[in-house]
Amino acid sequence: MVLRKPILVLDDDRSVLKAVERLLKVRGFDVETFPTIETFTERGNPRTASCLVLDIDLNESSGIELKCKLNEAGIAPPVIFITGRDEDVTRRAALSAGCVAYLKKPFPSKELLDAIEAAQQLH
Repeated sequence: MVLRKPILVLDDDRSVLKAVERLLKVRGFDVETFPTIETFTERGNPRTASCLVLDIDLNESSGIELKCKLNEAGIAPPVIFITGRDEDVTRRAALSAGCVAYLKKPFPSKELLDAIEAAQQLH
């Protein structure tokens, strides 16, 4: 049996977190969800993830800041950024940090699944 690497999802909106988790599990992915950066830091292992789905606007920080910290630590799984606010400055920062996709909420399921497929081919 081949073990699949998990997809780690970080979003402080619990309804989005639950919807993404449900979608990915139905598609057969191993998914770990985190409602805060603190829980992600405590329990998540981005070194073993196939990809990360990170919300940009988090209550206490940002997914972009987290991605930059991971980059500095030499941890570089593919990242898909999701956001409820689509602003040019945010989009540029996300692309500069390095991402496979930048999705504006609400996004079609197919867009997320296509981004995950692309991310997993990179890893």
